[in-house]
Amino acid sequence: MERPSWEEYFMDIALLVARRSTCMRRQVGAVMVKEKNILATGYNGTPKGITHCSVTGCLRDQLKVPSGQRHELCRGLHAEQNAIIQAASHGVNISEATLYCTNSPCIICTKMLINAGIREVVYLEGYPDDLSTDMLAESGINVRIYKQNES
Repeated sequence: MERPSWEEYFMDIALLVARRSTCMRRQVGAVMVKEKNILATGYNGTPKGITHCSVTGCLRDQLKVPSGQRHELCRGLHAEQNAIIQAASHGVNISEATLYCTNSPCIICTKMLINAGIREVVYLEGYPDDLSTDMLAESGINVRIYKQNES
């Protein structure tokens, strides 16, 4: 029996978490990990008690907003935001944690991750946000693309 590496295990969990997403454009999952322990998870979608976009329709699609722009024109929260909120609501310290995420963070999530003290971001796919990339580099957070064969 071949066991997955820790990296593969956590990224597989991020992919599973993404399946809970209610976003019509992109399903994203996030897992916060410290010392091989899962601290919090999050997926993108509307806040608790708010009608899902599958019912109301996607405002960003209706307005033809390109990916990576005008984040405020969305009913949902990003996976990273929901993971941070979940940790906060349960009193879990995510400082020095690693974020495993199916997509690289946008600029809004990047600013939150920097202030939350995240030390590393591991992601599967990129996201069209140059400012996020620049600020992550300036912050000193280690950022890398997940490569299954290197895990």
